[in-house]
Amino acid sequence: MTIIDELNKDTEKNASQIRTFIEGKVKDFKKRGVVVGVSGGIDSAVILTLAVQALGNENVYGLLLPETESATSSKELGVRLCESLNVSYEEVPITPILQSLDIYGEKDRIIKKTCPEYDPDIHKTSLVMPGLLNNDMLNIPIIRLVKDDEIIAENRLKAKDYLELIGIQNVKQRSRMLIQYLYAEKNNYLVCGTTNKTEYILGQFVKYGDGGVDIEPLADCYKTQVYALADLLGVDKEIRERPPSPDTWSHFTSDEDFYWRMPIHIMDQLLYSQEHDLPMDLIEENTELSEEKINKAKRHIDRVRSATTYIASPPAICHLDK
Repeated sequence: MTIIDELNKDTEKNASQIRTFIEGKVKDFKKRGVVVGVSGGIDSAVILTLAVQALGNENVYGLLLPETESATSSKELGVRLCESLNVSYEEVPITPILQSLDIYGEKDRIIKKTCPEYDPDIHKTSLVMPGLLNNDMLNIPIIRLVKDDEIIAENRLKAKDYLELIGIQNVKQRSRMLIQYLYAEKNNYLVCGTTNKTEYILGQFVKYGDGGVDIEPLADCYKTQVYALADLLGVDKEIRERPPSPDTWSHFTSDEDFYWRMPIHIMDQLLYSQEHDLPMDLIEENTELSEEKINKAKRHIDRVRSATTYIASPPAICHLDK
C-alpha cells in the first residue's frame, strides 16, 4: 500500500466523524449553527458541505468576503457552492476596511522600492519562493510583476520589506474574521474554520485571522485527505481542480508557489512519513525523490514548524509568585 493510499483509506469514516464533531460542538456551546467563510476553495467547500449534512442548510450561513485583489472566480465558485447546497449567504466586501487602513497604498510603496518599474495600474503582482526541490535554489522571496498574463520582472525582496508585506497581507485575513464574528455573534452561531492539517502543521494560517475561529473540523486532515473528502462529497469539479491559493495577491499565486514550494502530494507524504517515522527507502519509493532531496525538504519543514510554533499558541501568561 502506498502512502497516499494509507492517507485516504478512511475517507467515509473521516466524513462521519467531522459531521459528528460539528454537530456536537454546536450543541456543547449552545449555539444555533455555524458561519463559514466561503472562498471558492476546496477546504471551505468541504466544510460547508459537511456542515449542511450535520446541521441542515437552515443552520449554516455562508459569507463571501472578497476584496479588490480577489480572483473573480472565487466569488463565482462560492456563490455556486452556496446555491447548490441551498445555504443562505451574503457577500460582504472587505475592501473599504483595507482602504481605510491604506493597505493597498502601503503595499504599492513597498513593491515600488523593490521594483522601480512597478505601475499598479498596469501590473499585477504575486509573492513567490523558489521551488525547494530544484538544485541550488536560495530561500529568498521574490516579487513577480505580471502584465497581460506575461511575467515581466522578478526581483528579490529584502528581509525587512518581506516582513512588512506579510504583515500587510495578513490584515486581509484578520478583516475577514471581524466580519465572520459579527455575523456569528448576532445569530448565536459558531465561526467554523477551514484550516487543514497540512496548513496547521506548517503554520499556514494567520493568527487572529483564519486561525481565529471557534472550531477547526479539518485540522486533523491532511490536504490530500481533504481532496478525497471532496471527491466523496461530490464537490464541484471546478473547485476540486482549482489550485489552492490564499487569494490575496492581484496575480493568482498558488500555495505551491509560496508556502509549500513543492507539489502537495509530496509535502503530505513527507509530513505523514515524519509523523509515523517511516523508513527512508519507503519514502523514496513513494515520492520518487532522492534521499538528498528528501532530507533537504525535511530540513525545510522543520525550520518552518519551528518558526511558526507561536502562531498556534495561546497568549503567553505571566504567572506571578504568590
